[in-house]
Order: sequence, then structure tokens, then C-alpha cells
Amino acid sequence: MRTRRKTWAIVLAAGDGTRLATLTTDDCGNAVPKQFCSLSGGNSLLHEALQRARRIVPRGRVCAIVARQHERYWRPTLRSLPRRNVIVEPRNCGTANGVLHGVLRILERDPHARIIFLPADHYVRNELPLANSMRAAATLLTRGYEGLLLVGIEPDDVDPELGYIVPGAPVGDGTRRVAQFIEKPAVPVARELIARGAVWNSFIFAAQAAALLALIRARLPAAVDGMTKARARDLRRGQDSFALDELYERLPTTDFSRSVVQNAESVLRVLTTGACGWTDLGTPRRVAKVLQLLPKTRVRGSSASRRPIAAFVNLAAQYARLGMINGYASGN
Repeated sequence: MRTRRKTWAIVLAAGDGTRLATLTTDDCGNAVPKQFCSLSGGNSLLHEALQRARRIVPRGRVCAIVARQHERYWRPTLRSLPRRNVIVEPRNCGTANGVLHGVLRILERDPHARIIFLPADHYVRNELPLANSMRAAATLLTRGYEGLLLVGIEPDDVDPELGYIVPGAPVGDGTRRVAQFIEKPAVPVARELIARGAVWNSFIFAAQAAALLALIRARLPAAVDGMTKARARDLRRGQDSFALDELYERLPTTDFSRSVVQNAESVLRVLTTGACGWTDLGTPRRVAKVLQLLPKTRVRGSSASRRPIAAFVNLAAQYARLGMINGYASGN
């Protein structure tokens, strides 16, 4: 398929998952980042995200951004990827640095690459509409669009814990301009936004790699310059070089949405996916809500002793032990 020849997918999986730490602590007392957990004893969220990426690109162009300190967790799942496709950050320094690192690594291999970024901590009940939207984004990039394409999700609930995108005027290619971002609005405001046609910000986005690098450079020139030089030095000197490690020791933690996307509406478009049971599992309340909707047999049958190797913590089993699913789901 022509739309997939230069298209890559990068799964963002370097986060520490601190907001769910009380629920993702294993039997040894280690707080396991949520992307390495399963919802109810099945595959890890990272594994599910890799499968999501495989719906739009071949396995050889699926990459994952991970943090070195999480190696014991990601290594079993990422054995399925080519070694070069596992992009290891010396430490987690936020999504902006992770995206930048991924863009630079892909551009070394494919100067004309198009990249779709997917977080590793999402749940999607109906994958088909989302896969269709991601394929549509890849197709639009083949037509020369050099901005950032955001995938918005049509809300199926009023959720004050998510970010919202207010679409602007239609462009004519199935996308709309972006009028405004609103992060975590109060319930009455969220209800009003939905009535105006606002969609959830999924943090799934696509761009020409070179154009995305230019956008990041315009916002974070020091980070781009430093990482470009460090990567070049490591490539020149080989295994004896630790330039990237040294850079990451002093890199500030930087958020992609706040530092790169915010106030860049002129180069943004949003492509809307119909309601598909999507959530980002960012808070205990949203995890509990998803667990309530899963088949009861999956939740009852979950136990730490039966979990697959790919997942280190079973969230349903954790909630069952705490006896708090209903309280979290209701917001109490």
C-alpha cells in the first residue's frame, strides 16, 4: 500500500506513570509504570499499543520509545521488534524530548519518513474506527501536508479529566483547523464544549518527520541542537561515546503538548474519530470505569499467579484487593 511505504509508527512508552503508582505497585513494592500492566490479566498496555500500530504499518516500521531504567519491564514485550526499532532514552525527560529523540532516529534511516505517534497507555474498546483515522492521517501526509495532524476522539461522556480540542473551520480534506485547546475543564464547561463539537485530545498525532523536527526546533532550539550534536557524536565514536547520556543528565523535563503544540494552532489540523470507547487510563477513576465495563469473567479470573509474562501488574486484581473499583469509578 503506497500510504504505508514511508510511514512509521512510534509508540511512546517511556513514562513513569506516577499518577497510578498506588495501583501499579507489585508484590515487591516496586511501582510499575502503567504501560507494563494489564487491565485484567491479559496483555500489557504496551503490547496492545504495539498491536494498534501494526494495524497501520508493517512490523519493521513499528518503533517504541522507552526509558533505560524500565528495561526489566519492556525487554520481554519488545523482543518482537527489530533491535533498531527499540529507541532507548537514558532517562525519561518528558514527551517533548521523547518525540524529538524518535524523530531524529527515524530521520537517520528514512529522510522522507512520515510518523504516527501513539501513547502506550490507552484503552480502546473498538479499534477499527481509530485504525481507520490513523490510516487516513497517513494518507493525508502523502499529499504534501506539512503541519501536525491530531487525532481527536468524539466524546461518549462528559469527562473533566481529559483535554479537549475545539475544531475550527473545515479544510476540505476531512480535517478541521484547531481553534482552541482546553485542558481538564470543569464538568459544566466540558458539557458546553461537547455541545460546540469539541473532541477529546487523544495525543495520537502524525506528521512529516522533517516538518515535525522544524516545528520542535522553532519551539525548543537548544534541545534540538543538543540532541542532534550528541547523537552525531555517539554515531562517530561508537560504543565508547556517552554524549546522549550526558545530555539527558541535564535536559529539563519538557511536555510536548505545552511546549510544542500549544499556541501552534496555525500549523495544526484535527481529524475526528467517532466514539470508540477510548480513554487514556490516566487516573484511577478512569481505570476503574474501564474495568467496570470489561466482561466480568475476565475480572474474576484475574490473579497475580496467572498473569502472562508480558504484564507485571494486573490492575483488575489490584482493584479487587483494594475493594475500591466502585468508589473510584463514581469519583468518590
